[in-house]
Amino acid sequence: MPQSPAPFAPYEWMIAWRYLRAKRAEGGVSVMTWISLIGITLAVFALIATLAVRSGFRAEFVDTILGSNAHVTVYHVQRLDEFGRTTRTLPDHAAMADRVRLVPGVTRVAPLVKGQVMASARQRNAGVEVFGIDAADIAQIPRIANPETGRGSLDDFENGIAIGSGVALELGVGVGDKVKLVSPNGVKTAFGTSPRVKSYDIVYVFTAGRYDIDKTRVYMPFEEAQLYFNRDGVADELEVIVDSPEGVEGYTTAIAQAAGAGALIWTWQDASGGFLRALEIEDNVMFVILSVLVLIATMNIVSGLIMLVKNKGRDIGILRTMGLTEGSVMRVFFICGSFTGIIGTVLGVILGCLFAIYIDPIFAFVNYVAGGGVWDPSIRGIYALPAKLQLGDVLSAVSLSLGLSFVVTIFPARRAARMNPVEALRYE
Repeated sequence: MPQSPAPFAPYEWMIAWRYLRAKRAEGGVSVMTWISLIGITLAVFALIATLAVRSGFRAEFVDTILGSNAHVTVYHVQRLDEFGRTTRTLPDHAAMADRVRLVPGVTRVAPLVKGQVMASARQRNAGVEVFGIDAADIAQIPRIANPETGRGSLDDFENGIAIGSGVALELGVGVGDKVKLVSPNGVKTAFGTSPRVKSYDIVYVFTAGRYDIDKTRVYMPFEEAQLYFNRDGVADELEVIVDSPEGVEGYTTAIAQAAGAGALIWTWQDASGGFLRALEIEDNVMFVILSVLVLIATMNIVSGLIMLVKNKGRDIGILRTMGLTEGSVMRVFFICGSFTGIIGTVLGVILGCLFAIYIDPIFAFVNYVAGGGVWDPSIRGIYALPAKLQLGDVLSAVSLSLGLSFVVTIFPARRAARMNPVEALRYE
């Protein structure tokens, strides 16, 4: 008894390849097959490009948060001071900071004095938020003390202030200029509180990569901020940096215990968690929508394969009478259909990866053609459209496209395999 050939034998690939190479006039690949090929390519390209942009946007957004803000903020519950006024300041901030530094995983602790004032220069005004911080601590903030994006030097920080690039642009000032800070909570006199007005030299201009930070933030030496905001001997909060910010929830209990009674904890995830959750939901929705587009593109394979089966009815009858089994016929047409999906997926992956790699010049060209203003940082928070290729995103797109291509190909292939050879050759 002769042994039956193994599935996907060389002759099955040969027949499928001949069908794919045949011209349309010879009953070969139809226009629908080319449409499905282009559709799968564009759908996979759109899926990979979208996933790369969403991953890049989240990574850039999180990096600007972690690179210019505290991972954990420690402040105090509201209480009454010696004058009977409500306050949240930390009177023993130095001792509290020393205790928090001993928590495993904490890399930096910096006392802060914060206040909102009006900055004025050259008859221009801007509302800013002042952060009072030591020179050694500001030098360790990655997004602020970045020499590639900053102008000036933090070596002179004790003799002036550092302002965001957005503040500098709003006021029309730069390194070496003076800016006047006006605080409504100034000197207390018998006639009430008079505004405090003081001029400072600008020694450093930073670009953190976030529009809202660069537009509103000013750094001042810690002791000067204590004098300016009437925080003699106290701090408003502690800025805590940990070595694993994505798992910041694991540090909160230990930090709260080290800070002592009355301390409250606020993490960067508490501050930005709602936005990050919205991004995650949007990612899932976009993946579902683009998955439907991939499904629609792969469904065109069915139309093209059905037309190929119809055109090759006579060939199927001859092959069956020559001894080709139903399984062999099914595999021949399965190869024809899945080959379209494989080629479309490969082309889509190439286009998607090229888009993610060269997104900057592509976006610059689009912005030029549109006349500028395509990306508004005041709305989106960051200055450019980022993209980040991740292996998991590419593999999910490839798995989805190939999986759908293989599944939809089975049905017309089975129809070809079950074709009656007598009926196929009756009118030949």
